[in-house]
Amino acid sequence: MYLTALHSKVSHRDLLRVCRVKSEDFDGNLSREGTILDEQTLERDLQIAIDEENYAQAAKIKDSLRFLQEDSKASVLAANARFYNCFRKGDLTGMQALWAKRDNVCCVHPGVSGISGYDLVMGSWDFVCAEYDFPLEIEVTDVEVYVKGDIGYVTCIEVVKTKGSSDWGKQFATNVFEKINDRVNLSTVCA
Repeated sequence: MYLTALHSKVSHRDLLRVCRVKSEDFDGNLSREGTILDEQTLERDLQIAIDEENYAQAAKIKDSLRFLQEDSKASVLAANARFYNCFRKGDLTGMQALWAKRDNVCCVHPGVSGISGYDLVMGSWDFVCAEYDFPLEIEVTDVEVYVKGDIGYVTCIEVVKTKGSSDWGKQFATNVFEKINDRVNLSTVCA
């Protein structure tokens, strides 16, 4: 699960926390149990506890917020791992399930201008899947994840090698994810 939208008076810096992980730490099959906490309520309760100088309660609330934020980051990283697993295998069905089915999704493949809309984006991945011999060798490095509300994004370096090629293609990528109906969906890929 993922964060609810935030409307509390918290600084931008506090809400966007960076989590650095190696991509191999996640196999894309992440599950979660427990109660979904409302970050906005926790932020408000934290401020009240601080204003009332109830620092023991503030510490407990801060721990709950940290857990919620880390869980959200893990959900985004798991979705990112699913994306790269589909890409490696040329799994178009997996790609179709991962992408948000909206007109505002977009994808920028290396050397190509942006493609918008679910059908056109899926058409571009159909072309990619038909063009290469799978599986591809893909290494993802320098992974960083950022989360705010229902939106999260991953920045990374993609290192891709196709079969029959001795050259590795390397590019910076930004993959944007959005929580829609309790599921983390891919909405933008820029490489």
